[in-house]
Amino acid sequence: GDTDKKELYDPEKGTAQARKDAGTFLQNRIRQCETISALMDRPPLIVAPFDAELFGHWWFEGPQFLDALFREFHSTEHQLAQVTPGEYLHVWPHSQVTRPAFSSWGDKGYGQVWLDGSNDWIYRHTHKMVERMAELVDRFPDEKGLKLRTLNQAARELLLSQASDWPFIIKTGTTVLYAERRVKNHISNFNRIYESLCRNTVKTEWLTKLEKRNNIFKDIDYRAFRRREPGISA
Repeated sequence: GDTDKKELYDPEKGTAQARKDAGTFLQNRIRQCETISALMDRPPLIVAPFDAELFGHWWFEGPQFLDALFREFHSTEHQLAQVTPGEYLHVWPHSQVTRPAFSSWGDKGYGQVWLDGSNDWIYRHTHKMVERMAELVDRFPDEKGLKLRTLNQAARELLLSQASDWPFIIKTGTTVLYAERRVKNHISNFNRIYESLCRNTVKTEWLTKLEKRNNIFKDIDYRAFRRREPGISA
């Protein structure tokens, strides 16, 4: 906390507290389901979305908490099951539809941190990249070899350009030059790939270096950007 009185970090105490918190979390969810079940015509579904970077970054014992939670889940007698929202809807397809209001954890609870006069220039580029990525899928629907690698790298560059960290950093004024450079590099890489594919002039050496440098999403499939008819889900 915001105090000058800091105690030395004790990893054993931290681990013990994480395990205790995991048990408390599970017991509270069990009681919550027992209460809600009496009011519903189907098993209740609890969705627990978390920002992944909380586990291990802002909360050092976060990974230990998750480990303890799942171990506790499987060693405790209860009626809960671990499912994805999709699996739940497969069993209970007719459910009430709601539309949450647009909100965020950012300043004032809206989107002004990520869409501001300092960073709004990003989006005209990323929107165009999405259009071009869909165009590439239409033109090259089932590629293999070098073209497949090139198209997959285009998808990586697009996703990297869309990382919310870049506009956030630019708005908050921390490492602005770094964030701007990253966005511009990914945009430039994508555009070069797009033009190379259109001209059939992909350079293997350049592509290989780019794959090694920006190698996130190893198993990405560029076809994920295929256009879909309205009302049809993936």
